[in-house]
Amino acid sequence: MNYWILALTFLSVNLDFFFMLIFLLKKYKLSHVLFGYLLGNIILLAASFIIGKTLAAFLPEWILGVLGILPIYLAFHDDDDDDNQQTSHKSETWSTLVTYLSVCAGCNLSIFLPVLVGETIPNFVITLLFIGSLTVLVVLLIKLIANIPAVSNIMEAHGEKLMKICYVLIGLYVFWDSGLISHLIALF
Repeated sequence: MNYWILALTFLSVNLDFFFMLIFLLKKYKLSHVLFGYLLGNIILLAASFIIGKTLAAFLPEWILGVLGILPIYLAFHDDDDDDNQQTSHKSETWSTLVTYLSVCAGCNLSIFLPVLVGETIPNFVITLLFIGSLTVLVVLLIKLIANIPAVSNIMEAHGEKLMKICYVLIGLYVFWDSGLISHLIALF
């Protein structure tokens, strides 16, 4: 398990949602936003892991390296519909969860699936704890820096490009880590 790749994956997949977190944290209690966001991450990680394990039962790992194309595709596929989605629910936790799932489900599944496909159950539990810790840390950090104008300006100007670079790097890592590249080199 590569913690740097997990952290990069988490940050790149959630980069666009960090803007939403700023708004959610201004509207709702910190604890409700934190719990809804954490629950959303756990749901999407578990789904990615289960789908990955199902595929791994039928296909060799090096073939699953082809899944690295998903994050690379997302890097070059513009889908701005996520930014326009709004939800209204009575529970602040539920609102945060539904907002997160509606904005980030596709990207999270597409990007975490190839990263988690080769993990064992004990490593997956460690991954959940690691991503859960990052989730808490990010929410607290965003709560602290949400009002700094320079942060908003940088994210507005370069956030999309940074996210795309991260997606490409994650896809390339999946190609390499799965053994796909070495398998293809061995064929030639």
